[in-house]
Amino acid sequence: QAQLVESGGGLVQAGGSLRLSCAASGRSFSTYVMGWFRQAPGKEREFVAAINWSSANTYYADSVKGRFTISRDNAKNTVYLQMNSLKSEDTAVYYCNARLGDYSLWGQGTQVTVSS
Repeated sequence: QAQLVESGGGLVQAGGSLRLSCAASGRSFSTYVMGWFRQAPGKEREFVAAINWSSANTYYADSVKGRFTISRDNAKNTVYLQMNSLKSEDTAVYYCNARLGDYSLWGQGTQVTVSS
């Protein structure tokens, strides 16, 4: 059974950094678009970043451009989100997503809390 497992979340001070990982298992996700989304308390889930299968194309929400970097290692079936210069408004549960056509798979999420 395919699944995505996020890790790397935690508590960090404003201005700090975290690196999230999303380990995929059950199938190869090397041809999938991989993405990160987040959901803050009382808000809808929102797009953060995405990367295509070859890493040639990356996409970011305006709110994280220049601070976050998405990358992937297809050999390890893993996608990463390097988050720098964190702000209190980045506090949320971060979810990994794998998408190919109509197929979409979500991880269980990892909590990121940024203290000001």
